[in-house]
Amino acid sequence: SVKIKGRIASLLEVGTGFHPELTGIENIFLNGAILGMTKLEIEQKLNAIIEFSGIEKFIDTPVKRYSSGMKVRLAFSVAAHLDPEILLIDEVLAVGDADFQKKCLGKMNDISKSGRTIIFVSHNMTAIKSLCNRAIVLDKGRVRYDSNAIEAVDFYLKGFNNKIKNEYLINSASSVDYKSLK
Repeated sequence: SVKIKGRIASLLEVGTGFHPELTGIENIFLNGAILGMTKLEIEQKLNAIIEFSGIEKFIDTPVKRYSSGMKVRLAFSVAAHLDPEILLIDEVLAVGDADFQKKCLGKMNDISKSGRTIIFVSHNMTAIKSLCNRAIVLDKGRVRYDSNAIEAVDFYLKGFNNKIKNEYLINSASSVDYKSLK
């Protein structure tokens, strides 16, 4: 269970809270409202959200015509400008291009340096090492390891490699033709 005090924004699924028939700009207002922003807050940050997204040319186009990458750009831009105390992000950044991913990682770094919390759920070990100062390794919903990011990534990789080795040994042993060993 989790207890939250303060504003939280999550970017867990591409385009969650977007209406396909509405334009990008209309969806900024819709998604911003869903995330808890007032109309005034959205209006004050509108240009920054649009500029950060990098899809200015298509902002008046219905979202149903956007690629998944464009939806991610717009969704991340809205969430990042919410000024949440906690920002929850999963693997959605894998959809954007390399430049946008770099821009997002920079924004997440800025957010964390401002004293706010980012919960970054990922299998991208490089991003975890560069972004996080603490990491938790989960296995079937249970905490397996909780330490600094570098140690947690090492634990994860060693555990992952051991699991593959064990599966290989079990599979190899079960495929042995014991009759031919006599």
